[in-house]
Amino acid sequence: MRSATEVREPFRARLRGSVLAAVALGGLLGGTARYALVLAFPAPGTAFPWTTFAVNVSGSFLLALLLVHVCEIWPPTRYVRPFAAVGFLGAFTTFSTWMVDTDRLLGHGHYTAAALNIFGSLFAGLAAAVLGLAVGRLTAARHSRLDARRGRARRYGRWAR
Repeated sequence: MRSATEVREPFRARLRGSVLAAVALGGLLGGTARYALVLAFPAPGTAFPWTTFAVNVSGSFLLALLLVHVCEIWPPTRYVRPFAAVGFLGAFTTFSTWMVDTDRLLGHGHYTAAALNIFGSLFAGLAAAVLGLAVGRLTAARHSRLDARRGRARRYGRWAR
C-alpha cells in the first residue's frame, strides 16, 4: 500500500524550477502582449471593449490549436505546454479585464453592451476553441497522411505516451 508521500511524488517531480521559470517567462510575455494591445487599441469608457474581446477569442483559438499540436503532433517536451499554454496564453487571455470591462459598461448604464460582452465572449470563445481543435486535428490528419505516404510510422501522439 502506498503512503501519502508516494502518491504526491509524481506531482512534485513535475514541479521543477525550470518548468516554473517557463511558466513565469510565458506569463511575462503574454501579459505584456495583452497590455501592449490594450494600449494600442484603447476602448473609451462607454464603448464595447473590442480589444479584450479579440484577445480572449483569439487566445481561445490559439490555446485549442496549440494543445492539439502539443498532444498529437509534436514530439513530447517538458516546456512547450507550461510556457505557451499556461504561461503565455494564460496571461494573454484575461478573465479580470473582461469583468472590469463589463463592470465599466454596467456603471455607465450600457446594460445591453455588458450582456453582449458577457455572453458574446463566452460563445465566441467557445466557437474559437472548437475551430482551433478542428484546424489542429485537420493538421494532425494531414501529417499522418503525409507520414503514411512516406512510409514513416507515427512516433508521437497521445496514444504513444
